[in-house]
Amino acid sequence: MTRTVYVNGEYLPETEAKVSIFDRGFLMADGVYEVTSVLGGKLIDFDGHARRLQRSLTELDMAAPVTMDELLAIHRELVSRNEITDGLVYLQITRGSAGDRDFAFPDPAEVGSTIVLFTQSKPGLAESPQAEKGISVISIEDIRWGRRDIKTVQLLYPSMGKMMAKKAGADDAWMVEDGFVTEGTSNNAYIVKGGKIITRALSTDILHGITRAAVLRFAEEAQMEIEERNFTIDEAKSADEAFITSASSFVMPVVEIDGAALGGGTPGPVARRLREIYLDESRKAAV
Repeated sequence: MTRTVYVNGEYLPETEAKVSIFDRGFLMADGVYEVTSVLGGKLIDFDGHARRLQRSLTELDMAAPVTMDELLAIHRELVSRNEITDGLVYLQITRGSAGDRDFAFPDPAEVGSTIVLFTQSKPGLAESPQAEKGISVISIEDIRWGRRDIKTVQLLYPSMGKMMAKKAGADDAWMVEDGFVTEGTSNNAYIVKGGKIITRALSTDILHGITRAAVLRFAEEAQMEIEERNFTIDEAKSADEAFITSASSFVMPVVEIDGAALGGGTPGPVARRLREIYLDESRKAAV
């Protein structure tokens, strides 16, 4: 079935959707994005994604082409038109096209932003077999730019990291800078020691994950102990368990790091419980 997508105010068949070759998202990676999960036909954590989108736009002095209320309506319309029960809505906003290539930003009063949205159907998204057995990760050097807190479309190195993991027979990679884990290629990273959840504190070094915020809030409400601090790969390899969080994987147990098995190579109780809580509470609050 041909998907209906949204491009600059129009709902179009995906085969008819077009963006200028001079768009700065294409030429300069001058754009931001968000991915919102859909479970049971409803949007998960939409308000959090909308707030982070607005922050990303503000940090880059980029104009918002629609209001957040309009954005919610567009998301819902695409979910409806494409009959998405479980899946994802991808949103991208770029600085637009001035009709030629130039390093200097175009005047936003003269050149409007480009906005694109499309859906991806993922039946059984929350019932991933990987969540039952856990995933493996390798460590790689983190050589990205210094504003990882802005969710830009500059995803070349994370893509390379995923391919490094695939080549090594692993599922993903954790990036390491100055001896400490920053985050996964497309997720936030955690370890568990003595029942305590340990994850890197928010800064410009990592993405301020929407799922991260929700999971830590739910963990606190469940009276779990949380410590936001740096940790090394060696510390992670000796942890009781580990996991990642993201909008598409929710809470995903990690059972192997650089070939070292954690918790006997099976998902631990903290990760399992957090996944259960997150999915239950997020479904209740979904819009």
